[in-house]
Amino acid sequence: MVSPNVVDGRCQPLRRAADSDGEVLPLSTIINYSLPTVGVGFMFFMVTLYLMKFSTDVLLISPAIMGVIFGVSRIWDAVTDPLAGYLSDRTNFRAGRRRPWIIASVPFICGTFYMMWNAAPTLSETAVVFWMATAVIMFYTSMTAFNVPHTSLGAELSTNYHERTRIFGLRHMIWNSGSLLALVAMHQLIVGNNPRHIAFVITLIAGVVTAALIVWMFLNIKERPEYQGRGETNPFTAFSDVIKNRYALLLLIVFFIENLGAATIGILTPYVAEYVVERPEKTVIYILLYLIPSVLSVPLWVPLSRRIGKKVMWMFSMLLTGFGFGGMWFLESGSDTLISVLAVICGLGAGSGAVVAPSIQSDVIDYDECRTGKRKEGTYFATWNFVLKSATGITIMLTGFVLSASGFTPNQEQTELTKTALLALYALFPLVCYIIGTAIFSQFKLNEAQYQKIRDSLDSKQSKSAGG
Repeated sequence: MVSPNVVDGRCQPLRRAADSDGEVLPLSTIINYSLPTVGVGFMFFMVTLYLMKFSTDVLLISPAIMGVIFGVSRIWDAVTDPLAGYLSDRTNFRAGRRRPWIIASVPFICGTFYMMWNAAPTLSETAVVFWMATAVIMFYTSMTAFNVPHTSLGAELSTNYHERTRIFGLRHMIWNSGSLLALVAMHQLIVGNNPRHIAFVITLIAGVVTAALIVWMFLNIKERPEYQGRGETNPFTAFSDVIKNRYALLLLIVFFIENLGAATIGILTPYVAEYVVERPEKTVIYILLYLIPSVLSVPLWVPLSRRIGKKVMWMFSMLLTGFGFGGMWFLESGSDTLISVLAVICGLGAGSGAVVAPSIQSDVIDYDECRTGKRKEGTYFATWNFVLKSATGITIMLTGFVLSASGFTPNQEQTELTKTALLALYALFPLVCYIIGTAIFSQFKLNEAQYQKIRDSLDSKQSKSAGG
């Protein structure tokens, strides 16, 4: 069998494409892989959705200061994300190269999540800011230590083009089951008379459950031995390969722009519900109307991606989500029906994108292996993870400064200027981001036929190596 060629950075087909129906995983394997995301998704959603408001309204920290804290954590991610990805690729323990990182993240994720929500009431104003800054930065560092290896492991579970959509589709459903639980906890914080005590109970339970789920996954999921020791030895070469990969570079730009807009749903929904729609008691309902369609529509998106292709489905999801957000511009006091309908539309679009995006990422990583001969899932997902968190951090910083500049005052009726600023950030900003992201992604060319040629080259090379 002839070995594969790479001409002008393009993998050339050597024989007929592999059977695309092969390598279907047992459902139990995907569930065991995804289970830790119940706890991790709960924590991440709580922080993304409500920590800003908890900090401004309960801890009385300025929104501008909290914006700076989140922004600094993103700058720190510029160091930790690439490092975690590179080291994960290069780890060569008996337990694998991903699972040791996942299990080691347990005490740090659980500890810092507890820390963020339990600042002592006796702390001075300066001390509580320092406490929150430390907790937020450490939490996101811990999440990197879990998320980069865990997502990389998901990409390694199967090399089947459509099976990857199934893997990440189920992961999205289970992750968001944690998000749904976070809404229950957030509701208790909103309506409870003692939010500090409620936060203590929530964080204690979340820490124990999350630790147990991660340990369960560690014990029940194995890694592919053929990927061991195949990471790039030179970190500069590893990240240079990401930039040289034309598909990966385009995805980096799209992810950055898309997530600038997507971050608003987590940050501003509590503010819009309370200060614009004036229905703070329905905050959780509005978010449920976003999350439930996102989760329940997954069984629709997975087979649909086979019919219309991953690219078309992702473009559709970005446009649907963008125009759903754009409609939020018309919200006003009492717009309960409008925000509910638009939340469902946004949730459907977000569910579609969350299913197909990591599947496309995995295909791009195989293209890199065909070019370089290395397996660098950690490096790639770390880079994408950093871009995602950078975009979120920029949106949070922008939100903090805009709210402060517009005269936001917690727990009081807001001025028309502040309400307009909220709606501009919540509606127009994501609409523009999603439209630009869709236009750029329309240039993406790696489809199923091209992927099968890449997979054929890799399988051919592996067969030749195995045959001596």
